[in-house]
Amino acid sequence: MTTPQNPHGGLDDLGAATRTPRRRHHAVDGNVWDTIGQLARRFEEHDTALGLAREEQWSLQVLKIAEETGEASQAVIGARGTNPRKGTTSWEEAHAEVADVAITALVALARMRPDDAAEYLDRHLAAKSERFLSLDPAAVPASAEPS
Repeated sequence: MTTPQNPHGGLDDLGAATRTPRRRHHAVDGNVWDTIGQLARRFEEHDTALGLAREEQWSLQVLKIAEETGEASQAVIGARGTNPRKGTTSWEEAHAEVADVAITALVALARMRPDDAAEYLDRHLAAKSERFLSLDPAAVPASAEPS
């Protein structure tokens, strides 16, 4: 009797074929938007299979941003050690949670604007940043000092 061979796995203790998930390289290879687009399509397929309408999918994705923002807030509170009931966390955890917020927001934009998310963000960023980057630093009010 021949033992089944699996190019992506091995054999368990009983000789049955096991499957090791194939690792796909989804890391950012110089184009964040390719990876974001793949994630957006995957989530859209999942939500469509659940019978969710497009606007409902978008709404839930925006709520996911809020969830991730809450997790980032908790991580910052933990890094500052200001909640004795919960202990402390590291700033590294806060960094990871902030990255999750950014990823989730980019996925939301890609789901809402699958044809032009990157270009839309570029235009929006240019418009928003022009206001702030053109300000003279002296025009920015200093924080109020106690009297």
